Amino acid sequence: LHIAILASILSLIIYWLIRDRYRVRNLNGKHVFITGCDTGLGNSLAKWLDKKGFCVIAACATEKGSQELRSSSSLSLKTVNLNLADSNSIVRAVEFVTEETAGKGLFGLVSNAEGTAPVGPTDWLRIEDFRSVLDVSLLGLIEITLKLLPLLKKAEGRVINLINAKGLMAFVGGGYSLSKWGMEAFSDTLRIDMKHFGVKVSIVEHGFFKAEVVNSDIIEKYLFKLWNRLTPEIRDSYGEKYFVE
Repeated sequence: LHIAILASILSLIIYWLIRDRYRVRNLNGKHVFITGCDTGLGNSLAKWLDKKGFCVIAACATEKGSQELRSSSSLSLKTVNLNLADSNSIVRAVEFVTEETAGKGLFGLVSNAEGTAPVGPTDWLRIEDFRSVLDVSLLGLIEITLKLLPLLKKAEGRVINLINAKGLMAFVGGGYSLSKWGMEAFSDTLRIDMKHFGVKVSIVEHGFFKAEVVNSDIIEKYLFKLWNRLTPEIRDSYGEKYFVE
């Protein structure tokens, strides 16, 4: 029994020693750029990393989001407005990050933003419904990542793509799941390509949060909008009972 206890204690000590080797030290001067920081996970992560001592650059879609985040963070946290569907906005954000890092490079890029997601049966949708999601959640993510790679290489930093696990289940039509699967593929290939430069690429598949309950109202709103614009032929093929249920 005593030997078993000693073995357990020794195993814990070894685990702690190995774990501590992988902790990031000397956080001062390490810049982390996070997208989607108006609310939710990105907002919470920006505040947490700021308290840890990282130099956080938080991208927000609205000025209101930027102001609220700055008011609840330290003076070292910086914000920049970003619309991932707009290449000009992406260029301005990259220029801001380049100036803030001042030749040190970028220690971390955390991509969290999600596009507005019309969801419903596939034949209720139009191609622009897919584009509205993919332009932000996939193509916008790819574009800003590509533009920040030189800074990430310089610091031998890391890319962390946050993916909502519900997007990996194709239970409804639309671009949401397409964007998440695309993020997985992009991350996996980028990891292989960047290994030579010492840049790490990780995927974090997270679950559900209380804040996402609000999304159900948004989804219902989109469903009503989609239903009301359907042609009589498609609407009749489903019937009122399908929509109500």
